[in-house]
Amino acid sequence: MRRIIRASALSLCSCSTPVASVGAVDTSTSADSDFSAGSSAVGTDGPSAGTTTHGGTASHASDTSDSSAKFDVHGGGLDTGGVPLPTCTVVDDMDAVGECGKSAPPDSFTPDVQWSWTSATEPFSAVTPLVANLTDDNANGTIDLCDTPDVVVVAAVEVAYEHGVPGHLYVLDGQTGAEHFRIETEVDPCITPAIGDIDDDGLPEIVTTTMSPVGEPNLLLAFEHDGTLKWTGAEWVEPYCGAIALADLDNDGEVEIIAGNIVADHNGSRLWAATQDPGFYSATAAADLDGDGSLEVVLANAAYHADGTEYYFNPDVSTPGYPQIANLDDDPDAEVLVTNSNGVSMLEHNGTTKFLDQRPTGDPAGSLNWFRPATVHDLDGDQLAEFAVSSANHYTAYEGDASILWSADVSDLTGAAAGTAFDFLGDGIADAMYADETTMFVFDGTGSALLQAPRASQTLIEYPVVADVDNDGSAEIVVVSNYFGENPPSPTVQLIRDVEDRWIQARRIWNQHTYHVTNVREDGTIPQFEPRHWERLNTFRTNAQIEGGSVCQPRPAG
Repeated sequence: MRRIIRASALSLCSCSTPVASVGAVDTSTSADSDFSAGSSAVGTDGPSAGTTTHGGTASHASDTSDSSAKFDVHGGGLDTGGVPLPTCTVVDDMDAVGECGKSAPPDSFTPDVQWSWTSATEPFSAVTPLVANLTDDNANGTIDLCDTPDVVVVAAVEVAYEHGVPGHLYVLDGQTGAEHFRIETEVDPCITPAIGDIDDDGLPEIVTTTMSPVGEPNLLLAFEHDGTLKWTGAEWVEPYCGAIALADLDNDGEVEIIAGNIVADHNGSRLWAATQDPGFYSATAAADLDGDGSLEVVLANAAYHADGTEYYFNPDVSTPGYPQIANLDDDPDAEVLVTNSNGVSMLEHNGTTKFLDQRPTGDPAGSLNWFRPATVHDLDGDQLAEFAVSSANHYTAYEGDASILWSADVSDLTGAAAGTAFDFLGDGIADAMYADETTMFVFDGTGSALLQAPRASQTLIEYPVVADVDNDGSAEIVVVSNYFGENPPSPTVQLIRDVEDRWIQARRIWNQHTYHVTNVREDGTIPQFEPRHWERLNTFRTNAQIEGGSVCQPRPAG
């Protein structure tokens, strides 16, 4: 039996300040959907350009403040009557993870589009949407977790397969979908940004890149929380449809920026570059593989210490790909799960080969059939981690030895799309999610579809994410779309919830493509000493449940 580490729950306190509405929103058009359990559907008629539409009539937990413990509450200045205003700060260092106790009724899959948004000029998004607090929604002069989270999306006028078409960053209100602002500096629409407090000012920044033709250098960019350009940084040769990651690699209290195979400091200056190529698509990860407290930079076939020296190189992994880090066998150490064009491979934490180039579904090697990022979670309720990954015509859940747990038919011959998972019902079994060229699916522990939501995409590096986007105590799903083939265009962004908000609460942040919970606090700060996530939740590209404001371990199934 794999070792599972648990400890007492974290202690956070509540903020009950009501959230003020922000921005003008078009509520004249209903976005009511035709969802039904197992064969649910979101209407594909997108809103008119530049509009936000709303659906459903269920009241939200945020409409009536509760007193459950969520945050530390401190004075945040005075209101007009001289009364102290609260501020909310998170204190979760992930040093303790309790067991979840809440559950939802088994019929809690009555999904609804809470809101959808389409850019007036740039309707297509092909990178992963992100969630963080960037705006002062309650007007108390402080941006904190009393405020409603925001959705950060990159959108462009078309899907820029050959580049040459710039995109822009948009910041949307998580509760209403209202557009707070567009950042006018052009960015690469094929790069997933990262969000985090990189300068220790208590506010998150957005890090992304300029756009250049394939093979030519891009420049790192950082924006303040309000969209102001902070700096233009180092060159890096963008590998096409890559992703940015943030981590304090050397535990010195200063955040490093990982872009492909380069590492830059918090000011965007290049520190070092790995000798190995990250690949055509990439999402480089960071984890403490050797147990010395500092983090390694992990590519598919190699890992490097925080100072850029090589930790391991494995020539058996002959092509670049995606690394995923989790404990997937019976020892206490992490494995590096690699997905590339040859199939699925696994390396031990020190880089030695565990197995190579497995293709259990029968989909052939080559092209992009297997070159897809994976997700890790307990997908069958046995308290052990499984992984799920696409192989073009299938989305499949696997045990740690790559034997098939279940497999579902999908249609996704393009791109490098990933999935995620979340225990929506709190029953100890995470539901896997995947969005192919026409549909976003949520699968139960047997691979049966609990939800099917139409969306139109050429599937680049985007995947759906789960977070408590409106701070109402219940998880939501954020999914983006871009036009594909003969399908009718979908809204740029859709926020999907249970119509009665019965889904278990998730954290209120998703800050980067290689998100694994311990890499960021809910307020966007990057831990100086990042806990080894496989010793806490043992997940990757999935969000954590929270209960009373504390991260919790899903209870055993049954």
